[in-house]
Amino acid sequence: MGLRLKIILNPSSGREAARSNIENVLSYLSMKGSIERADINYTAKRFDAMNFAIDTNPDEYDMLIAAGGDGTVNEVVTGLMRSEIDIPVAIYTSGTVNDFATINRLPSAPADFARMLEDPELVRVDCGKAGDSYFMNVLAAGSFADVIYNVQPDLKTALGPVAYWISAMKDIPSLNNSEHLIIHNGDEIIETDAVMFFVSNSSSVGGFRNLMSHADVTDGLLDVMVLKKIERTEIMPLFGRIIVGDHINSDKVIYFQSTDFSIEAPDAENKITLDLDGEKGPSLPVRISCVPRAINLVTPRKDNQV
Repeated sequence: MGLRLKIILNPSSGREAARSNIENVLSYLSMKGSIERADINYTAKRFDAMNFAIDTNPDEYDMLIAAGGDGTVNEVVTGLMRSEIDIPVAIYTSGTVNDFATINRLPSAPADFARMLEDPELVRVDCGKAGDSYFMNVLAAGSFADVIYNVQPDLKTALGPVAYWISAMKDIPSLNNSEHLIIHNGDEIIETDAVMFFVSNSSSVGGFRNLMSHADVTDGLLDVMVLKKIERTEIMPLFGRIIVGDHINSDKVIYFQSTDFSIEAPDAENKITLDLDGEKGPSLPVRISCVPRAINLVTPRKDNQV
């Protein structure tokens, strides 16, 4: 008996490469006689991927494929978590940065992806939760989140992660804007003036593979990095430390791991909105927690990785 697949596809992702890649995957599986059923659900607007995921009967399918960028994956995971559906999830990356797929060495070539589906290794990975929302890879707020929203789509497609940092360099004056944050992590209270913060499930954020140096998607912990108020002259040296992986030792950085904590900015003049995997999320204050082993991720077997 062949594979029964439900595919949630963002057809505009990766200059429409997602559609052709999925077609090639299905052609390969058909040629090998490895597929019984493939139902493709095309997204057209925000929340389509989430709703398609919610409307999944795990008894009808062997796997659910999320084909698109980080935002598509985020919606699929949100739909599964909210509806408590447990089904193996395969992620086919076609977006700009794809941090989560990169760090988990998920294949991007159609033939390699198809072979992974035929002979998968299932790994239980963690998921982050912020309020009633979920994130697969990273939560961000502050100037970095603003940078993400302001990058033009054509620049993101052409340059990938470099686009974020080009945009950041153009907006260096805005990186001086800080907010007073109060973080409650168990019995510990952290107060600091910060320009941005990240909460990550994996080590790769914004194309920097080791930004969250100690992160592991299977450890039941979220990694938190807070960038304190910083002078313009200190920004480029800090980027240099990020490149060599020494940034968490900077006195401008607070770094810790947690299963459950809360964060607020009581003095903020304007609402601080969170970015969840590149999508708009809830606002501060918020409680953030790790949902351990939440997603059954389809990965290539180690002896089959290229």
